[in-house]
Amino acid sequence: MSLWFVSAAVLPEMLAEVDIPSVRQAALSSGVQGGFVCGALLSAWFGLADRVDPRRLFAIAAVAAGLVNALLLVLPPGGAASIGCRVATGALLACVYPVGMKIAIGWGQRDRGFLVGLLIGALTLGSAAPHLLAFAGHTNWRLTVLVASMASVIAGVLIVAVRLGPYHVRSPRFDPAVIVTAWTNKRVRLAYAGYFGHMWELYAMWAWIATAATVSYGKSMPLQDAAQWAKLTAFVSMAAGSVASVLAGLVSDRIGKAETAAFAMIVSGASALLVAINFGGPPWLMFVLVVIWGISIVPDSAQFSALVADACRPDQAGSLMTFQTALGFALTLFTVQVVPVLAGLFGWSLVIVGLSFGPAVGVVAMLRLRSIHLADRNPC
Repeated sequence: MSLWFVSAAVLPEMLAEVDIPSVRQAALSSGVQGGFVCGALLSAWFGLADRVDPRRLFAIAAVAAGLVNALLLVLPPGGAASIGCRVATGALLACVYPVGMKIAIGWGQRDRGFLVGLLIGALTLGSAAPHLLAFAGHTNWRLTVLVASMASVIAGVLIVAVRLGPYHVRSPRFDPAVIVTAWTNKRVRLAYAGYFGHMWELYAMWAWIATAATVSYGKSMPLQDAAQWAKLTAFVSMAAGSVASVLAGLVSDRIGKAETAAFAMIVSGASALLVAINFGGPPWLMFVLVVIWGISIVPDSAQFSALVADACRPDQAGSLMTFQTALGFALTLFTVQVVPVLAGLFGWSLVIVGLSFGPAVGVVAMLRLRSIHLADRNPC
């Protein structure tokens, strides 16, 4: 998953080398989202995660994604071909992230929140990695691209050694009607709604927090220093979320997945508002608030996937989780692309306030789902 935010992490160094229009800057990130949506929709429609060996699917996609991403080393930065490579990378990652969840849930039932939380923690750490690589490589953006590409290829090789768990179930046939369950099953529908609120906020924050932090820090320090500290801020905030995701998984298996997701979204929404209020203020305070935001913004992600897996038949889980991610990332196509445009018009503070609306919607969905769970436990 280190491939996802490569372009966002190295964008300042790319811009120092060549002038890239703002629309193309955003497309380097949103292109991954668009490719992921297309790949995930096709995977869900054909039920790939439920019908084929997920290890082989993961391996082929991860190796191919690493090789495609490496083409950024020789293509003109920000050109149509580079954006096309980002779209292709996203499409291939659609057979990595949801397929990884399918493998994870095959290893347990009662501790499913922890298992998916562990996977999302790894995804988060991988997504944060390019910012650390960019911080270490300073102005050498090609080194960041190369290392991230190699990491994906290595992952594709390693996954072959993974065994499938005792609860892994394969679908015996191709049945596109499975995705209708996303609407007819109320529990699945509410889990989807919570996920959409989560995704409204998450990838816009991940894609642009380094840029926003640079602007904030730049009000009290030289721009070059601000850009370096912003890279570190982005990495720490995202990486901290990986630890929180694992801990939230452990907690959710004890107190409830819907409850855990609701609490995380309350904290992340409040953190976004505080970041907006303190934007341009003392850098140390901005750093602390962004890290808290990063810690709280991701732990609910695993719970939505686990809730879907709990609410459907085992042979449908892979397809429904893939369809869930496809719709969620379709939403991020809009948020990732529009955030820098709106920031230029209205300022980063107002845009960050707008991101807090997503968690608010998600909290409502989780509270409704919680009431259904309570009714099931106490039918009288």
